[in-house]
Amino acid sequence: MKQSASQTPWPAACEPDLKRAERLLLELLAIPGQSGQEGAVADYVVSQLRRAGAPADAIRVDAAHRRSPHGGQQGNVIFRLPGTVPGPRRLLSAHLDTVPLCQGARPVIRRGFVVSANPSTALGADDRAGTAAILTAALEILQRRLPHPPLVFLWTVQEEVGLHGARHVHLAWLGKPRLAFNFDGGLPEHVTIAATGGYRMDIRVRGLASHAGVAPEHGVSAIAIAALAIAQLQREGWLGQVVKKGRSGTSNVGVIHGGEATNVVTPEVQIQAEARSHDPAFRRRIVAAIERAFHRAARSVKNVAGECGSVEIRGRLDYESFRLDENEPSVAAACEAVRAVGGEPTLAVSHGGLDANWLTARGIPTVSLGAGVAHAHTTQERLDLNQFRQACRIALRLATAPAML
Repeated sequence: MKQSASQTPWPAACEPDLKRAERLLLELLAIPGQSGQEGAVADYVVSQLRRAGAPADAIRVDAAHRRSPHGGQQGNVIFRLPGTVPGPRRLLSAHLDTVPLCQGARPVIRRGFVVSANPSTALGADDRAGTAAILTAALEILQRRLPHPPLVFLWTVQEEVGLHGARHVHLAWLGKPRLAFNFDGGLPEHVTIAATGGYRMDIRVRGLASHAGVAPEHGVSAIAIAALAIAQLQREGWLGQVVKKGRSGTSNVGVIHGGEATNVVTPEVQIQAEARSHDPAFRRRIVAAIERAFHRAARSVKNVAGECGSVEIRGRLDYESFRLDENEPSVAAACEAVRAVGGEPTLAVSHGGLDANWLTARGIPTVSLGAGVAHAHTTQERLDLNQFRQACRIALRLATAPAML
């Protein structure tokens, strides 16, 4: 009988260079790179691979950004290594981009945590910690010539604005991996096997302009329409945490732009909203409730001539929900790797989207593991260095451990 990875002790010789991993982490955190502007971060990753001996033709950058509605500087970074031992190909992935709140972050270490010395920014450990963890595994393999099966490392772009890197990755360049592991999130022992689906909406509310002091009665306020719609959603329980007859999801109105002066009845407002649920049918109910509220509000706000406003709504599915079977090979391999480095795996479900959503949808069942991040997307974001070190160990184990299938 084959010995499983969980039965194989973690050799001291396979411990990654954790001091180097922390140096890589701090350098990556200091590089600006919000969604669509990942060029400098990608250049750093490629330069580290090349310095460690990666052949130039083993590193490719695809054109995923050209298919994204956001454009962007470049596509995903893909690094493939032929195996030195037989086995199915394994994929390790992380995303390069950060949210805009991370611009200006100054990473420092305080009491075992990495935080931003700039109190007005997030840190960007989501997901530079994952980027550093899988980069560390790749460098260890290259420089120490560790035996390994066929591997592909994927650093995606534009995860934070709709998972566009994973959605449009050049699949042929990945080499049909049979096992796939995405590093993004909190505890490295959390093996995430499911994630919610997300739908985004662009809502244009049109009213009628009029002088707000001389003839306000001739105007139709787009702001009033938007306010009524949002208030109705809040009042009826369709905004925020949404629970109806045992089914659940979330929604949010996150962006509102409109108006140029206080003396003009605002003729147009542009809104961005979203709906999420693990249940696709219930998510569609949330979307329908949002649409009804805005159309009803547009009809209800009228001027003295009986004229009303109008609403135009464009929506798109950013990513569909998924759930892997607990017996999926990637799930079993991830749990074994966590145990091999002294952890106890816990199967988890994410209420946010992950690159794993689109990788799984495109035929590569992918589990996600954390890299030590807490309070992502806030100015309180921090990275637990002990957890980050565990993520580096797990990544190297997943890349090199024998007989995972």
